[in-house]
Amino acid sequence: MHELSIAQEIYRTSRAAVAAHGPGHLERVKVAVGELTAIEPDLLTFAWEALTGGGPDAGSVLDVEWHPARQFCAACNADKPRAQGTWLRLCPDCGQTLQVTGGQELDVLQVAFLPDGAGGETEGGNGRDG
Repeated sequence: MHELSIAQEIYRTSRAAVAAHGPGHLERVKVAVGELTAIEPDLLTFAWEALTGGGPDAGSVLDVEWHPARQFCAACNADKPRAQGTWLRLCPDCGQTLQVTGGQELDVLQVAFLPDGAGGETEGGNGRDG
């Protein structure tokens, strides 16, 4: 299960974002995961819970934002629908080769944490999440 090593890297990146602002604990981390990364969102979430459970960030939530890949026909100038997990090589309408775009995302989008001794939540956006 490679999701565990990915969860560890997300955790390391998130902790670095918190540390940049002083001591605190994670509340929520939002990540983008693309369809072509071969990462199962449910397994990634399970790995996150196993990794953070019992530690200072126990109870923190990993939000996974799913990014599907798309198939596009340049000749038709249109996206071509497909069933989940299936791929077409040629456009069903004109026979031209389809382009596959997107679906390769694996990014930490947002880190929300509580500074130690504070009652309010602080969020780190794109510039603060590593």
